[in-house]
Amino acid sequence: MGLRPLDLAIVAVYLLGVTLAGILLSGRQGTSRDYFLGGKGLSWWSVGFSIVASETSTLTFISIPGLAYKGNLHFLQLAAGYFLGRLIVSLVFLPAYFRGDLETAYDFLGRRFGLPLRRLTSAIFILTRVLASGVRLFATAIPVHLITGLSYPASILLIGAFTLLYTYLGGLKAVVAMDVVQLFIYLAGAGASMALILHQLPGGWGDVAAFARAGGQDKFALVHMPSATTVMGFLAAPYTLLGGLIGGTFLTMASHGTDQMLVQRLLGCRSLRDSQKALILDAGVIVLQFAFFLLLGLCLFAYHGGASLAQLGLSSSDEVFPRFIVERLPTGLAGLVIAGVLASAMGTLSSSISSLASSTYLDLFGTSALGKGLSEAAGMRWSRFFTLFWGTVLVGGALLFTDTKNPVVELGLKIASFTYGGLLGTFFLGLFFPLARPADAMAGLLAGLAAMGSVLAWTPIDFTWHTLIGCLATVLTGLLAGLVRGGQSSPGAGKEA
Repeated sequence: MGLRPLDLAIVAVYLLGVTLAGILLSGRQGTSRDYFLGGKGLSWWSVGFSIVASETSTLTFISIPGLAYKGNLHFLQLAAGYFLGRLIVSLVFLPAYFRGDLETAYDFLGRRFGLPLRRLTSAIFILTRVLASGVRLFATAIPVHLITGLSYPASILLIGAFTLLYTYLGGLKAVVAMDVVQLFIYLAGAGASMALILHQLPGGWGDVAAFARAGGQDKFALVHMPSATTVMGFLAAPYTLLGGLIGGTFLTMASHGTDQMLVQRLLGCRSLRDSQKALILDAGVIVLQFAFFLLLGLCLFAYHGGASLAQLGLSSSDEVFPRFIVERLPTGLAGLVIAGVLASAMGTLSSSISSLASSTYLDLFGTSALGKGLSEAAGMRWSRFFTLFWGTVLVGGALLFTDTKNPVVELGLKIASFTYGGLLGTFFLGLFFPLARPADAMAGLLAGLAAMGSVLAWTPIDFTWHTLIGCLATVLTGLLAGLVRGGQSSPGAGKEA
């Protein structure tokens, strides 16, 4: 199905307008510090909203309603863990980061354990971010393909080209400014969809509640306590109370404390207090947003009369909301919602491109012989080169996931959880164990990655536990290595070559 002329015009105005506005609002970018950190002068509220937009992506926009459609509200247990994790990052990680004039998250590890570990953790982040962002970009191609009739490659190129243009020219200032705009665009689109559903249901919210509890089910259920009789059975159960609270907390400590895509914004704030305020704002909004998108899924369930995915002719829960947009939304409103879909994708994609470029330039290239002593003009040229390079790579990477049948939100989180545990454990060694040496941290990181490879290959453990397992393996191995070596700090610890 193709877009109607008015819808097409709305989408075109959005794409052109957000690209032009992003470039104009970015201001002058004179140095790589301006380009990648906004000159460390970003307002806390814009950073807070930007983080929400960056981590939301189309995975939230289309997958979270689908999770509630086929299940219930158990995902909110994970959101509660996300809230707790953000509080810990604001109280523990951010003060350590602002004690030094850090450029990236991995700069902290370089100063604590030396340049080799900074480069290794940055490289791990880059690999993980490329894969995870490929999933997110493909997730956007699903509704764009269904609604416009464009092929998946064409849909991905459409999104990628406009996003890369303002990210390339405007740097982090453009990314943050457009994230704020895009946040309210996609929320407006989703809110309009929910309002339309409630208006068309004869009983309004009463119908939603009735269908949610029909047939003895309870789609409003928040807490999941599995009846597994074995430890492995308990760990394999998805979205449990403990898995959500503990797993969500550790996953968020990793994503918001060690992932350059989000830490980059926090480091761009004017002060530690502003950075903390931004993260607390993000913590509150993100829980409300997850609850909203889950309730949208319940509204869609009532709208379709409680029909199963098979009865609707759908192969995945990710197709429920896009199908509604295609078949049910009136002219004009469909264009707004599609603009919202694009906004949620472009916010995350621009953040991924900027963080990949900053980590490559500052952690890898800038610490090499070739990157040292560059003029400001040469630094800007290299910064933009890496932005263009990673934008191109992400578009290509999105094509790797065109055959997946899994809900993309879960696939994206599984990719991240593979390396998050090792990275988080390495940061823990640097923050809480002053006697840990570079060799201990390196051994711990490698052990954490090996542990996660084993978990993924040979166990059915749910992804909510992956970060905790990887973190424990990293910390315990690092401490054990320190005990074997006698627990003495090495001469090179804390010095970045």
